[in-house]
Amino acid sequence: MRGKLGFAIWVLFLWGTCFARFVVEKNSLKVTSPDSLKDTYECAIGNFGVPQYGGTMVGIVLYPKANKKACNSFKEFDISYKSKPGSFPTFLLVDRGDCYFTKKAWNAQNAGAAAILVADDRVEPLITMDTPEEENAHADYLQNITIPSALISKTLGDSFKKAISNGEMVNVNLDWRESLPHPDERVEYEFWTNSNDECGPKCDSQIEFVKSFKGAAQILEQKGYTQFTPHYITWYCPEAFILSKQCKSQCINHGRYCAPDPEQDFSRGYDGKDVVVQNLRQVCVFKVANESGKPWLWWDYVTDFSIRCPMKEKKYTKECADEVIRSLGLDHKQIDKCIGEPDADKENPVLKAEQDAQIGKNSRGDVTILPTLVINNRQYRGKLDKGAVLKAICAGFQETTEPAVCLSEDIETNECLENNGGCWQDKTGNVTACKDTFRGRVCECPVVQGVKFVGDGYTHCEASGSGRCEINNGGCWTKMLDGIRYSACVEGESKGCKCPPGFRGDGVNTCDDVDECNEKLACQCSDCKCKNTWGSYECSCSGDLLYMKEHDTCISKKASTEVSWSFLWVIVLGLAAAGFGGYAVYKYRIRRYMDSEIRAIMAQYMPLDNQGETPNHMPHSNI
Repeated sequence: MRGKLGFAIWVLFLWGTCFARFVVEKNSLKVTSPDSLKDTYECAIGNFGVPQYGGTMVGIVLYPKANKKACNSFKEFDISYKSKPGSFPTFLLVDRGDCYFTKKAWNAQNAGAAAILVADDRVEPLITMDTPEEENAHADYLQNITIPSALISKTLGDSFKKAISNGEMVNVNLDWRESLPHPDERVEYEFWTNSNDECGPKCDSQIEFVKSFKGAAQILEQKGYTQFTPHYITWYCPEAFILSKQCKSQCINHGRYCAPDPEQDFSRGYDGKDVVVQNLRQVCVFKVANESGKPWLWWDYVTDFSIRCPMKEKKYTKECADEVIRSLGLDHKQIDKCIGEPDADKENPVLKAEQDAQIGKNSRGDVTILPTLVINNRQYRGKLDKGAVLKAICAGFQETTEPAVCLSEDIETNECLENNGGCWQDKTGNVTACKDTFRGRVCECPVVQGVKFVGDGYTHCEASGSGRCEINNGGCWTKMLDGIRYSACVEGESKGCKCPPGFRGDGVNTCDDVDECNEKLACQCSDCKCKNTWGSYECSCSGDLLYMKEHDTCISKKASTEVSWSFLWVIVLGLAAAGFGGYAVYKYRIRRYMDSEIRAIMAQYMPLDNQGETPNHMPHSNI
């Protein structure tokens, strides 16, 4: 009964925030196919999972034929949405209703989906999909949801369903690059938290986050990359209940600043006012540390206090807190002065400033839930996880101004370790298009040892240019046999694979030996014998026959010799005869010519023996 009464009183405490201004944080959803839906739409970021702040994610939208609201495990339907290596990630589209948003996301994640899109079931402005209320927050899966989530409008959801039913591929790009502003070279962020360590999984996750994030936060703060401010939510008690036992146990300064009872039981354990005082102390620790130039000591104090002064061990006290403060070299007297008088009937300036800070300004809504992270005046949505939060903070820097911690292993998401991030990789697994960065994994064909790979990064990448055969053989088929290496990569070509002579195949995955003998491509003469070899063939002839490859024929070795010598003698004799004949012709013609010339000369001066007496009738003109 006391628990129920306490809860009723607490509902009244919340009355002042019922009309708070809540801002729905959004990101872009760009549809690239089909053509009829090409456009950029808004979707609301879920308050769970891991949004890829500063990055993008490309995927194919699928709509289940069964379990459309994803309220049951898809294993019951023997359905998997895990994308195959080299294919696009799956964005699972489900309907709103019947179960918590987080349950839908959990079932989609277990089925292998890379992201979940929830289609609204009513025409209304987009809302933020939140985690279940406190009484349901004990579900173990809540802190294990890692896929990003988004709520889309009913109209867009119906359009997706219609396109998918018509057999069209719905390809979308989820874009978080502008979800967080990055106005300058410094990121300002606030963490709204609570010192209560008995509120279940939410409190546990908060302190685990502080412990894991402390190192990165201190590096960022010490080097001036960020300006961090912790905040604590308090509520007020309605004036009509200020004198009630519930208000007195949960509030300080006469009902002005209140926190819920840690166990929601006023009869045992610590009270809400103990939490308010410790919250106030943590704010003052930060103020004093900040004034001394060491604001990062807040992380040490909160971490150490949670370890050394837990409620379960009855150490959630001022004495234990002072020991932690002294161990950090801070002046606990200054901190006590900052805390002031919790029993005074007046405003506490520190807590009053905290309540004023809860009210949203500009693009930021009111802070009404814990924990809440605000980065560059924009509320962070998603899992309270070191890697996810650091990625979001790094997305708040202007491009090229990110500190080294943003480019280090500290915020690797290891997305490339699971299914290679849905990106392409070669057969050996040594070359991959998956790059894991603080802005999320990207599928981009790599450059390896100066050789550029080209392609879409998701389904294929191909080595291009000179030297490509040196990198995993250019992605082409290769095999070593008997000390001889056969390869389908041609160095002279800029890209592509071609099976070498004697092989047939695509050149990438296979090059099969061609059986020239079986396909009758060689050794076709009647006396020929064919033997197939790897990548070639051997021809031979039976008996004393010799195979002549140029003519694909068999000839006798003996006949060949005889014919060769006979042919040689014929040539020699022929040449001799030709020479003799030429000489005889030459000699006969020269001699006959000389004789005729001599006779003509002598005839001019004397008659020849065989020439008769004839009168001289030489022309007058020739004298």
